[in-house]
Amino acid sequence: MTQERITGAQAMVRALEELDAQVVFGIPGGAILPAYDPLFDSTRLRHILVRHEQGAGHAATGYAQATGRVGVCMATSGPGATNLVTPIADAYMDSVPIVAITGQVPSAAIGTDAFQEADICGITMPITKHNFLVQDADDIPRVLAEAFHIAATGRPGPVLVDIAKDALQSQTTFVWPVDMQLPGYRPAAKPHAKQVREAARMIVEAKRPVLYVGGGVLKAHATEELKTLAELSGVPVVTTLMARGAFPDSNEQHLGMPGMHGSVAAVTALQRSDLLVALGARFDDRVTGKLSSFAPDAKVVHADIDPAEISKNRVADIPIVGDVRDVIIELIAALRAEHEAGHNGDYAAWWTQCNGWKRTYPLGYDGHEDGTLAPQYVIERIGKVCGPDTVIVAGVGQHQMWASQFVSYEKPYTWINSGGLGTMGFAVPAAMGAKVGRPDALVWAIDGDGCFQMTNQELATCAIEGIPVKIAVINNGSLGMVRQWQTLFYEGRYSNTDLKTGAKYLPDFVMLAEAMGCVGLRCETAADVDATIEKAMAVTDLPVVIDFVVGKDAMVWPMVAAGTSNDDIKIARETAPDFEYEMGEVVSE
Repeated sequence: MTQERITGAQAMVRALEELDAQVVFGIPGGAILPAYDPLFDSTRLRHILVRHEQGAGHAATGYAQATGRVGVCMATSGPGATNLVTPIADAYMDSVPIVAITGQVPSAAIGTDAFQEADICGITMPITKHNFLVQDADDIPRVLAEAFHIAATGRPGPVLVDIAKDALQSQTTFVWPVDMQLPGYRPAAKPHAKQVREAARMIVEAKRPVLYVGGGVLKAHATEELKTLAELSGVPVVTTLMARGAFPDSNEQHLGMPGMHGSVAAVTALQRSDLLVALGARFDDRVTGKLSSFAPDAKVVHADIDPAEISKNRVADIPIVGDVRDVIIELIAALRAEHEAGHNGDYAAWWTQCNGWKRTYPLGYDGHEDGTLAPQYVIERIGKVCGPDTVIVAGVGQHQMWASQFVSYEKPYTWINSGGLGTMGFAVPAAMGAKVGRPDALVWAIDGDGCFQMTNQELATCAIEGIPVKIAVINNGSLGMVRQWQTLFYEGRYSNTDLKTGAKYLPDFVMLAEAMGCVGLRCETAADVDATIEKAMAVTDLPVVIDFVVGKDAMVWPMVAAGTSNDDIKIARETAPDFEYEMGEVVSE
């Protein structure tokens, strides 16, 4: 045990070093300034000076998603702290382990509306797994250890540590290791064996089962176990937006992604199933559609580490609380026991149906008759040219859905996006964080021209810090997903969705990239797509931004309109907009 007399700020830096934090994304300011002085001397902590606190938070999330480690961001009090609210909420919705450290006004000034004071603990209470207000320097090391432990264990999530300025300035005796004081925090780990055995029995007795795989499988590092379970059971698999890559797209048992813009096969299989085995999934509204009509004939096995998720949206017939990796391991053993006892599932007829849906309604798109570049083609080519080891980070909107549809994800932790909160502006800073966490990986951000204009200031950070990410801007000159809804539901009344970033180049993304110290490229024709991607790949020492100028009328299909039943899933093509798919039928409008 080490003991020495230092300031609270020095204790904070020492604790982060002992916790093996490695990287902090942040911006200094008055209340947090005492922490930046000892940070200047640290040889074990890398601080990356971002251009906006939102960038720091999303970078911490990208780092955590890419590495499985706890991401760390830091900001000062007041506006610095409130600028972290969006990335904290984003991390909370997607169960990402980050620790946000904020400075606070001195203890005596708390509650007086002092300069740059904000009750960030109160503000973030609904969107953090836990938060701390530290007013005693002696508590700083213990609280940071507790914060990292809470963020990373159980269901991961963001933890806020708000430290009063006087606590950072006061003297304390640094003691390490610390004794954590978390008597009420006991995250579940081991599932109940009887429930797992009952789940195995239901699987072999079912006629139309589906493995409904959520992001919890990735959080639990259970992808190999999932593959074993799928192959042993012979059951069709669907992977949610947050679970892309958890099960290989090329595996013949994979039906694709379910949900609002999921594949017809995945959506229909869930609707027609008689058993859903939900693994680390939360029955999100984007998957279920109108909840009362979701999978009406299915019994539900629901496994999740968070007991609050069990039966929250859909009542579980077999609730299993536990770490999903442990659940899958025990379920494999229970299934093998069923097989040894002569109980095997018969899914031949079910697979005939599922394979029929896959063949009849594959994901696809059509070229544009006006000669403009199809955004789906751009994204598809990025995936194929760059290969399955590439880490793809998406913004939010049409380009996000196309990136989830037209890139083949064969390996886990190669897909990062803002799923639950749907945060525009996520891609650039999250890609920066992912590249910092995995410097040897090829990291591409697929962004929209709307998203890109929210956080592209972090390109300067990437250039200065030597973070050579690739940014593909899918530039359709509009807020594409909103425009799609206006086309479908508002009679083409395009109210305030035209960004005028396409033909007029306002702003000119190539010039903007170069002004930020990056390489800027532009591509406007399908014939140039591969060459432009390869040109970007050849640049290894600078960030690269490619302005892909695409047609503005492309839409994301299939689609289940918000609030409607998954039975009403619709498909269309740009060259044949007069047909829709409705659970097995093609019907005229």
